Amino acid sequence: MRLSRSILFLTILAIGGILYIRSSIHNYDDRIFSEVKQVETGGWSRPRVAVVFGASVLGNRQLSPVLADRVERAIDLYRARKIDRILVSGDNRQANYNEPRAMQEYLLSHSIPGRDIIVDSSGRSTYETCLRARDVFGLKQAVLVSQDFHLPRALYIANELGVEAIGLAGDLRPAPQMDYQYLREWAAEFKAFYNIRIVPPDDVFVGERRPVR
Repeated sequence: MRLSRSILFLTILAIGGILYIRSSIHNYDDRIFSEVKQVETGGWSRPRVAVVFGASVLGNRQLSPVLADRVERAIDLYRARKIDRILVSGDNRQANYNEPRAMQEYLLSHSIPGRDIIVDSSGRSTYETCLRARDVFGLKQAVLVSQDFHLPRALYIANELGVEAIGLAGDLRPAPQMDYQYLREWAAEFKAFYNIRIVPPDDVFVGERRPVR
């Protein structure tokens, strides 16, 4: 009987913890927009910046469909004059793999001026991208561009770190393996909560400040 009560107590505690974490993460859901016209940045100080999170790049430096959708959404924001700069952030830990460079090349090929593209080659995770947006690039406000499944966590991290952020969903086409993505996101949300509320990562590279001008 005592063992059963202990198991029940631990189960209730675990469920309560899960619900609390998810409610904290999704506290910013009302800041996620699906259309460019819904994004309001008119009152922001300039330059207004969109942060595009990296995703997989194919062997020939072609953007994966998920990443292409994110970059296309940033282009839409730029052309609608909702933003002035596009910060592309991603993984560049291997010599033959460079997400931010691939995004930069894509933007340049779509007539985005090079002076309005900021490259962050050390955004190895959502946490690192958000922290570096604040500490390296000096952002106080940002439009985060990613898929709908990822934005709640990204907004939670950015806003909790002190960056006033809103999100634009880059879901221009059905993403592959969405069940897997949402399942993976559950685990990532727990990690985000742990990093924000308990212990921040100790391997984040910040480096020299390069405020966006």
